Amino acid sequence: MDVMLYILIFIIGTLFGSFYTLAVYRIPKRQDITHTHSYCPNCNHKLGILDLVPILSYIFLGGKCRYCKEKIRPRYFILEILSGIIFLLIAIFMNFKIEYLTIMKIAQLSFIALYITFIVLICGIDKETRKMDKLVLIYGVVISIIYMIYLCIVEKANIYRYVIYLILYIIILILDTITLKKYAKNSYLNGILLMIVTMITFTGEYVTAFSINYALLFIAIYLLIKKLKNKSKNKKEKMEQQIPIGFFLGISNIIWIIFVLFYNYVS
Repeated sequence: MDVMLYILIFIIGTLFGSFYTLAVYRIPKRQDITHTHSYCPNCNHKLGILDLVPILSYIFLGGKCRYCKEKIRPRYFILEILSGIIFLLIAIFMNFKIEYLTIMKIAQLSFIALYITFIVLICGIDKETRKMDKLVLIYGVVISIIYMIYLCIVEKANIYRYVIYLILYIIILILDTITLKKYAKNSYLNGILLMIVTMITFTGEYVTAFSINYALLFIAIYLLIKKLKNKSKNKKEKMEQQIPIGFFLGISNIIWIIFVLFYNYVS
């Protein structure tokens, strides 16, 4: 029975992955992500049910659109697989089994799914556009507040630490509003700070600190590789304008979430 449960969780994860690819493409363009039917971005043909089956559709279609034969970017296929694996690993390491199922455990897994959605959307959009999307950040703040309420009421958590997080949210949002009014643009730094507070709320101070440290390591490796490539091509670019900090921060955080869950599972 547990095997069937894990298969179901993997499938749910791939469905989330399929949604992530759609949302990362549409949110920066301010397109509807819930009611507008899926379509091929090349020929705009509406996709049928058989075109939307996660993983399998990509394989059976040979990585091409059924209608215009344009190649589908492999990232869609990869993200669906990775999303399914991440959901599966989290469920296994949380000891998510039928005999141990409780409302509280289901609630915890649901909050993790909502949080992973926030992180993946931030990562995807930042990697593509080098922007911390305001709508996704607001989504992160909202689910954080709901999670705080859940922890304080259901799990009787210390309310004072979450009051501090709320104060941090308010301060950063005020600064972001001031920045928007003064410079008529969203602040990337404020977006990163909002992301970090959301990370602290869901994964705690220690995991967030390790995530930041490893993100800096990933960025250093990224800059080194980029510098070597530019040097070989005799190109000079402003690399600081091309670093998707939110992307590296989110990837590092997901890695640490899985590591901590794994450590608790085997210990």
